[in-house]
Amino acid sequence: MGGEYRGCFVERKIKQPCVYMLASGVNGTLYIGVTSALYERVVLHKEDVLEGFSSRYGVRRLVWYEMFDTMEDAILREKRLKKWNRLWKIRLIEEMNPQWDDLFDEIEGIVASGLGGQAGFQH
Repeated sequence: MGGEYRGCFVERKIKQPCVYMLASGVNGTLYIGVTSALYERVVLHKEDVLEGFSSRYGVRRLVWYEMFDTMEDAILREKRLKKWNRLWKIRLIEEMNPQWDDLFDEIEGIVASGLGGQAGFQH
């Protein structure tokens, strides 16, 4: 599939396809999306700029994401994940993020420090 878990952050001006999951809280409502600019997209969700599901259900916590080489691969992964049952999605989140921490705080710090890119963060 070409996806890479959590080892890659994107600076604000660099575009990289990404599938992400937001949650309203631990074991809360889940939202799955795809973007080429994770940082900017999560900011839009957090600031309630995007009308729709995430705004309506208060889904603003970035709990999981996966980077891809191509948007086609990212879109395919997003479509597959949306067909998964809830338990599988929770397991996927908890493999990466057992405490359901808001991963945006980590992304924001790395982008602000100018350390985006492959070596920017390893968890």
